[in-house]
Amino acid sequence: MDFNFVSNFSAIDWVIVAIYISLTVLIGIWANRAIHNMTDYLVAGRSLKSFLSIATMVGSELGLVTVMFAAQKGFTGGFAAFHIGLIAGIVTLIVGFTGFIVVPLRKLRVKTIPEFYEKRYGKDVRVFGGLILALAGILNMGMFLKAGALFISGLTGLDNPDTIKYIMTALILLVLFYTILGGMVSVVITDYIQFVVLSIGMIIAVILAFNEVGWTGMVEGVQSIHGEKGFNPLDTDGFGPSYIVWMVFTAGLVSCAVWQTSVMRACAAESTQVVRKLYMFSSIGFMIRFLVPQFLGICALVWLCQHPEVKEALFPGGEPATSQEAKDFTMKAMPVFLSQILPVGLLGLIGSGMLAAFMSTHDSYLLCWASVLSEDVAHPCVQTFKGKSLSTKARLTLSRTFIFTIGIFLLVWSLWYPLGDDLWDYMAITGAIYFTGAFALLVLGLYWKQASRVGAYGALLCGLLSICGLGQVRKALGFPDWISSEHVGITATVLALTLMVTLSVLFPNREQEKGASS
Repeated sequence: MDFNFVSNFSAIDWVIVAIYISLTVLIGIWANRAIHNMTDYLVAGRSLKSFLSIATMVGSELGLVTVMFAAQKGFTGGFAAFHIGLIAGIVTLIVGFTGFIVVPLRKLRVKTIPEFYEKRYGKDVRVFGGLILALAGILNMGMFLKAGALFISGLTGLDNPDTIKYIMTALILLVLFYTILGGMVSVVITDYIQFVVLSIGMIIAVILAFNEVGWTGMVEGVQSIHGEKGFNPLDTDGFGPSYIVWMVFTAGLVSCAVWQTSVMRACAAESTQVVRKLYMFSSIGFMIRFLVPQFLGICALVWLCQHPEVKEALFPGGEPATSQEAKDFTMKAMPVFLSQILPVGLLGLIGSGMLAAFMSTHDSYLLCWASVLSEDVAHPCVQTFKGKSLSTKARLTLSRTFIFTIGIFLLVWSLWYPLGDDLWDYMAITGAIYFTGAFALLVLGLYWKQASRVGAYGALLCGLLSICGLGQVRKALGFPDWISSEHVGITATVLALTLMVTLSVLFPNREQEKGASS
């Protein structure tokens, strides 16, 4: 959709962005000197102290894709979308106080969640769980590049599809370059810089956006466009109770304590005390990473829909448009809005911060899924079939090869797959392929002695059912419209827990059987 909004983005802004990108490349080259073994590469030598742990956790989670999907939820859901951020903050705080899941994992000194699977259930479960985790994680990243492209398009006014493809390619190659070189060390450093730059830029953007629209304008605008469902998340015409339950699980518990990229931060912390502090203080960041972009999304909704042609195209007859083009514009609306209200120079700062956020999320996720494939799938298989371990050099090379391969897949997938759902809902259901089973394996494995290997397999297989929640898959299977992604995800989670308990009772591990008989 082209509404002929002319961006304020100028040559000065491009210079600011170019300087920042050059600095990130230099960081990747410098960080390579600190890599001596796999612990250095994957978890920065487990040396992160409280402040740096918090900054890198928040910095990674406040990525460009986070800003884009949260802003889109603010645009499509109004003030009712704020429940997602509130849930994320409260649940993360509870995890910090209790140490639920993350503290026992840190005590076990594992680098990845599938490594825990091996300690608890056996090497074969580690390999199978690692494959599912990597599949879900890579698919979960599938729309990151598209989100980045739409952001750049909206902020700079570069609407030519071919130009956007070139920018996407350049961005993924840049991220691959410094992530392959520096591993977790470069991730931590760039996350910290991004945390500072983006925080300053977002605060200024929020102040200017609020000044442009005003509180009264926001409330009246949401009321005229969304009605009651724009304020009440329990309204069944909007989010509804089942969606809130799904958010407690996904945006809350899974995002901070089950999702591998967050758990890697806990594993990289200096001690369990640092882990608790990390989650307690990061709870504010987990909340803000939703609320601030959602606020900007609401401002964009009200400001853009003051133009009759925009409102008619996106909400024909008062109902949201269902075309893919309209869906894409709801994601692009926030950067388009910022391109109209921010002055020259500040646009460059915001652009740099967002590109930093884009890269920090990509480097964390690329490193995460590549490490799972190398450490939890390939390395155990080599040990089993060849009877010896891979050398450190071979494992580093393998991880870097996986990073490059995943990057190429992401470029192709972002260009090919028609999203259909809101970006956040796509990410939640692709992640569910992994975390519905992983939640059962972690919770029951850490807190229930009877959890067995057979039960673990059953739970992991249940997670694969979550793929039915993807918009295109639901459509292909002929699901009725009232069955949404959260219904599929909740069902898969309950089935995974139920099946693991049932199979663990029916098929206990051999040592459990011996203990019972003696």
